[in-house]
Amino acid sequence: MRIQVRRTGGFAGIERYAEVETTDREDAGVWKALAERATAAGPETPRAGVPDGFSYEITVDGRTVHCADPRLTDEQRELIYRVLKEGA
Repeated sequence: MRIQVRRTGGFAGIERYAEVETTDREDAGVWKALAERATAAGPETPRAGVPDGFSYEITVDGRTVHCADPRLTDEQRELIYRVLKEGA
């Protein structure tokens, strides 16, 4: 499973992108479950966030959902954090 996160917005407007390929990882099942929960409630079109807040585009195996601060679910927040931390 390929998980991609694109973060835009913020005060400086700097874009950040990372992705994680989970296929050969020992914890692939954990990633899959988290990705499924994080994208289940996400809309496929961008929604307005707050001024100077971050907006996110999460893509899991070709399906993209959008979310923005401060309305992230706990699962979205965790997935975004993990991908941006561990991804390349």
